[in-house]
Formats: sequence, C-alpha cells, structure tokens
Amino acid sequence: MANYTTFEAGSWNDLGQHIFKLGDLKGQGKLFLGDLLKTTGCEISMNRIEAGKSYLFHHKHRQQEEIYIVVSGRGEFQIDGEIFPVQEGSVVNIRPAGVRTYRASSEESLCYLCIQATENSLTSHTIGDGEIVPGKVEWPAQRID
Repeated sequence: MANYTTFEAGSWNDLGQHIFKLGDLKGQGKLFLGDLLKTTGCEISMNRIEAGKSYLFHHKHRQQEEIYIVVSGRGEFQIDGEIFPVQEGSVVNIRPAGVRTYRASSEESLCYLCIQATENSLTSHTIGDGEIVPGKVEWPAQRID
C-alpha cells in the first residue's frame, strides 16, 4: 500500500463542471477531495463561484471548523451577519457555530480551497509532528519543466 494518493483535479477554470448535491439542493463548482484522496483527518474541497453568483444557502456545522483559502478572484464573506471582502491570498477560519455564506464579485469568479477539520482536534501546530529522515536529498538529472 502506497503512503500517498494523488488525483488530478484539472484547471480551476473547469471546476464549474462538477455538480454536487446537498439534500434537495443541487449546485456546481465544488469538488470534494476527501474520498478521492482517501483522507482520514480532514475534508478538502476545491470551489469556484462564478462572477455575480452566490453560495446556495447560509450554513453552519456541528463539529467542523472550515478554513477558506482564496486562490483567485474577489468576493465577500458573510459570517454571523458581518460582511467583509476577500481576494486572492485571503485566508478565513470559521468556527463550527459561525453562520456563513459567500459570493463572488460581479466582475470575476471566486476560487478557493475549503479545508474542514474537527474543532479542537489538532495536537500540534507547524512542524511539531514532523521528523527529519536522515539521508541526502537527490533528484534524477532530468527535470520536469
């Protein structure tokens, strides 16, 4: 068994082709990666909201905090009634009880990663869980460009 799983999600521009269902609601532009990557500690989704569009509903969670990382575009988040702008490079952590929704600006799509993990389950920050493995780092002479 390999110690990794890969999946080729394609271009952010093509995320609109992915359809998802949440109960009776159906939307597009969200690709859940947890099952595809066989994750065991978090859920990750790649998301694209087209220019001038909004997420389908307000929502909150029972246990999962969500971290949003905006990779391109601009938009607004609404959390507990407070509205603030986001853009490429914005990172937002929302606790489970925070009621949230978001929208893209009227001029450009909003693309972001969303990482869900159980609140208060992290046992160490930064590199505290890592360990250096002895040996020289070597790469084959051929490079991928």
